[in-house]
Amino acid sequence: MSQRKGSNMDEAMEREMRAALVGGKLPCAVAFRIAKELDVAPKVIGDAANRLSIKIAKCQLGCFP
Repeated sequence: MSQRKGSNMDEAMEREMRAALVGGKLPCAVAFRIAKELDVAPKVIGDAANRLSIKIAKCQLGCFP
């Protein structure tokens, strides 16, 4: 994957995550949906949320601390 492509993916991921915030937090189910839409592992979304200081809420499985 080229740097440009990775950068575009990061931008798309951040845009999707920020647009989906509810009360400043990203619901777990939405995090999984974003991961599926962007064809990345849920851990990638969790790591991005950590980098962006976004908390994940309503996590039923404990996948996102």
